[in-house]
Amino acid sequence: MEKFINPTKVITGKDTRWSYCNAWEPKSINGGTPKYSVSLIIPKSDTVTVNKIKAAIKAAYEEGESKLKGNGKTVPPLKTLKTPLRDGDLERPDDKAYSDSYFVNANSSTAPGIVDADRQPILDHSEVYSGVYGRASINFYAFNSNGNKGIACGLNNLQKIRDGESLGSKTRAEDDFADEEDDFLS
Repeated sequence: MEKFINPTKVITGKDTRWSYCNAWEPKSINGGTPKYSVSLIIPKSDTVTVNKIKAAIKAAYEEGESKLKGNGKTVPPLKTLKTPLRDGDLERPDDKAYSDSYFVNANSSTAPGIVDADRQPILDHSEVYSGVYGRASINFYAFNSNGNKGIACGLNNLQKIRDGESLGSKTRAEDDFADEEDDFLS
């Protein structure tokens, strides 16, 4: 059986870091439809993933030309459209996690499948958090909505590869109470 190759689908590299990770519960942004989402931080040194994303954006542009044209006479050039691959050094200069990296915000109205490095389902919600390193299955598509045109990124599935330092301000209970045992007994 021949495997279908989807030119708009990308599996990110293993050094991709997850931020603003809403993988278990959909979250509404600015009152919109609640969605599952993650910001994927991709090191600029991961040129394989970056090039795959650029190629998938181009494929989504070509596939969606009629949608992007809309009622207009011409298709706007790709370089004039909003695209999801963004430069962390330019757009998030004060955030150390985005330094020397690109990022892509991916979302979906359906829950992503989430597995560990051995491809076993992760059931413990505390295992998946902002700061984890892992791969993501994402797809790119053209949109034309209310005058906004561009290429967006859909979230398919997530694979946690390894733990990382939490990027959120929330701490773990185990860490909060690790050094307080002596005070509790006095």
